[in-house]
Amino acid sequence: MTGQRHARRAWRALGAFWALVAAGAVGTVLLLDGLGPPQPAPAAPPLMAEAPAALPAPEAATPPPPAEPAPPAVTPSAAIPPPAEMGLTPESGLTAAPLAPLPEPAAPPLAPPEAPPPPPLPAAAAGQDSATPIAPPDPALLESSPFGPLPHIGPEGREPRQAYARPFDAGDRRPRIALVVGGLGNSAARSAEAIRRLPPAVTLAFNPQGPRSDLLLEQARRRGMEVVLALPLEAAAAEPAEALLSAGLTWEQNRDRLFRALGRFAGYAGAVGALGGERGERFAAETDQLEALQAELRRRGLFYLDPRLHAPSPAAAWGATADLVLDEPLTRGELEHRLGLLERLAREQGSAVGLAGEPAPLLVDRIAAWAEGLAAEGLVLAPLSAVVQPPQDGGASAAVR
Repeated sequence: MTGQRHARRAWRALGAFWALVAAGAVGTVLLLDGLGPPQPAPAAPPLMAEAPAALPAPEAATPPPPAEPAPPAVTPSAAIPPPAEMGLTPESGLTAAPLAPLPEPAAPPLAPPEAPPPPPLPAAAAGQDSATPIAPPDPALLESSPFGPLPHIGPEGREPRQAYARPFDAGDRRPRIALVVGGLGNSAARSAEAIRRLPPAVTLAFNPQGPRSDLLLEQARRRGMEVVLALPLEAAAAEPAEALLSAGLTWEQNRDRLFRALGRFAGYAGAVGALGGERGERFAAETDQLEALQAELRRRGLFYLDPRLHAPSPAAAWGATADLVLDEPLTRGELEHRLGLLERLAREQGSAVGLAGEPAPLLVDRIAAWAEGLAAEGLVLAPLSAVVQPPQDGGASAAVR
């Protein structure tokens, strides 16, 4: 009885085992069916029509040799072995293709062209450089003061307005145009360029507060350029300043400030009541102050340019009045227009005076070009001293130049 039970257990275990095997086989079939048929292997590449001789069997690996320093550079011809050493012979069926010629080395880039030289001075301006230089400061026309050497009338009635004036032919009857360019001494570079480029007949107004103007003054004198002193008169919107001649001060106080300006340097023929763009409107509105200023300049042998447009001619000194301001605003078109107006005024009046506050490069260039053709228009560029008039009170003894 016991033996039969063991036999039945054995058969059941064997049946379970084969059931598991059958189940595994079914699962494998189902998995392969899901993956699909296998892809065919890629075809091998065709053999070369003419294969080189079989390569020798590789030698046994040997340890790498010790590192050596890099060999020196070789030329392209030495770096490529001869065709026979590479097995490229007619017997092998392989030949070496001819080497392409090496490219020629690129030419070095061309150096950039040099900058062109600066344009020459206009012919009219260059031709006048031979004019007689302005005389240096004469001790006989100076007097000592606590403010420095002041101009005064010398022996035999010799006056600074004549001694330092640019020579001009009084017999020239062509209409005269005088140009006064201010701001000299504010910038050494701009001032030197203006002295070099402007026609010598242009009158230069120097700022008495300009630093180290001695060299610039000497350059102007060598070119025969007339020099005037720019006076710091109180303008309409001016702020109080120690050097400013002000309408709110007494004349004695303003005279001390005038002497301080006059004593800064020497060798000028006159003065202009403008410093840059300020033209002393508030000071000049006080008639007594303005006439006292003019009388002091006359007593010292100087002329005076009133920078206010349409102002009356100076009553108490040799002088003139500005007809046009050239650089307000400073544009090429406006400057050309105002130079044309000066020409018309000179023909109508016999003379005209143009004033500029600063020697800007545009202003200098256009004046230099314009002056070159002035003679062809029947006009002449004259220094300021050639257009001033005697005092209206008739007190001056010298004749008009």
